[in-house]
Amino acid sequence: MTEPHRPEPFEEPTAEPSDHAEPLDHAAPDDPRLPDDPRLLDYNGWLFWQRADEERKAAQLARQQAILAGCPGGRIGPRAFVSELAMVSPTSLRLGADSYIAAHAYVTGTIHAGDDCTVNPFTVLRGTVTLGNGVRIGAHSSILGFNHSMAPDRPVHRQPTSERGITIGDDVWIGSNAVLVDGITVGSHAVIGAGAVVTRDVPDWAVVGGNPARFIRDRRTPRGAPARDRRAKLAGRLAELADRAREQSDALIARNWEPAGIAPDGTPTGRYLDAPDAPPTLRAHADAVEISFLLHGRPPAQLPAGEHTRRLRQGQDPTSGLTPPLDHEGRLGRPVAGLGSDGDADYHLLSLGYALDLLGSRFAHPIGALAALGPDELADVLAALPWRDAGWAAGAGVDTLGTALLWNRDRPGARRQLDVYFGWLVTRCRVDSGLWSPPGAAEGLLQPVNGYYRATRGSFAQFGLPVPHPERVIDTVLRHAADQRHFGPGRTTACNDLDVAHPLWLAGRQLPDHRREEITGWAEEQIHQLCAHWVDGEGFPFRFPPLAGPRDRSQRPGAQGTEMWLATLWYLADLLNLAESLGYRPRGVHRPEPAVTLD
Repeated sequence: MTEPHRPEPFEEPTAEPSDHAEPLDHAAPDDPRLPDDPRLLDYNGWLFWQRADEERKAAQLARQQAILAGCPGGRIGPRAFVSELAMVSPTSLRLGADSYIAAHAYVTGTIHAGDDCTVNPFTVLRGTVTLGNGVRIGAHSSILGFNHSMAPDRPVHRQPTSERGITIGDDVWIGSNAVLVDGITVGSHAVIGAGAVVTRDVPDWAVVGGNPARFIRDRRTPRGAPARDRRAKLAGRLAELADRAREQSDALIARNWEPAGIAPDGTPTGRYLDAPDAPPTLRAHADAVEISFLLHGRPPAQLPAGEHTRRLRQGQDPTSGLTPPLDHEGRLGRPVAGLGSDGDADYHLLSLGYALDLLGSRFAHPIGALAALGPDELADVLAALPWRDAGWAAGAGVDTLGTALLWNRDRPGARRQLDVYFGWLVTRCRVDSGLWSPPGAAEGLLQPVNGYYRATRGSFAQFGLPVPHPERVIDTVLRHAADQRHFGPGRTTACNDLDVAHPLWLAGRQLPDHRREEITGWAEEQIHQLCAHWVDGEGFPFRFPPLAGPRDRSQRPGAQGTEMWLATLWYLADLLNLAESLGYRPRGVHRPEPAVTLD
């Protein structure tokens, strides 16, 4: 797979204009640079009403009426233009005053555009797309407000489509050959560089470019502004760290591979470790898959893709659907009794399930331990979790159940189980904190907040639903983030940081302005600390090491720490609208998008 192009931190996007050249679409209608050719009007719609003869004007109005006849409730504003050479077949069309659709554009779906919008030649607008005023779209761009699913159980052409839509603010410039994918929002006054592939939201005033698009600078910051600009420097630091991780990741994964010879069919027989001095685990194998897909979009090189899939599927018990951990010699252990009886087996529903998803596969069997539960039994399981004394364990139980529901979602009775599951969580959430567990005398909010992350990851985040009481959640999590008992040298862990960053990100999606300055200040501080803990050739330790003294196993780099911190870094950067600087986006256990969305 070809590596995506990612611009240098201060590289200007190709779409940005020259400071001196006056583009023709700002020239006067009688500008001598404009050729006297009637075909020009199909490609430069802004000239049409000034230069077309009366016959062509009448034909244009007739074309607009014919389009609107098939779009109940649609409207086209004064001095708008739709080229005869454009393929325009929308289900709903609103085109504001002085807007145009040029020759060879392809426009279908629900397209609503404000005033002074330009859809230039060969542009594609499909699905649900909403444009503000003054949106300029360069030639050959694609704005695709719909998507295909790609489950492995049927050919792509038989897959259903989904449609979240794209919203673009006012005064936005989209450079030629850009691609904007479904589900994103582009803020007002933004500039999208030519050839950019935009896969996530773009904030107001941002200049972004590259594949995937990432933040380059604030449009209000002059070109050539001093590098001491804090935001630009932070974006550069993020890009530098991501580049180092990408360059070293293959060697890092190979470092944690323990070869054991070659099978008769030529397949390597080694195992993945968390680190060279650790035992082999299935979690380490899944972490290797996640890191490789995160940074390169492909499986680790030690095994063929099919062998990765076979190994990750082979230990699943066909009755319970659970996969036991390996024993101390690296062999598959005995089947576990059921959900909640073995922490490693429970987490395998997440780590192995998402690794298989990245590989284009899934578990061989349904999760029978969950399918066997009736609605009342499921509610009893939720109620029996240790909410008061062990909030993290309770949250982990919710995460396990939710992920089992995800993999079983097409099974009979699954929808009823989902209703019980979410109904229980919504009605038991504490109004005073937004969490489910109370604070403890010894650890404060550590257990409740860490348990909240696990619970919401497997439920509201994984299924694309809003969390209850988001304002209370942000307040509570920020209070916990200030507790120095759990953060600092020798104390900060990937779990502790992720369990703050993700809830702030998740609840902040619903309340983007609530305590925004505090959230961004915390995120920036964490990024600076985290960048200092990457160890070349080894990755991140799970726990920040102490300033002095010996280091335990969790304070030395390994696969788990590296995978979790790379995902955490994305959430921290996204809290600052700088995630594009990393050039990657979590795709497995810690993915920001829902795995599925519920109706």
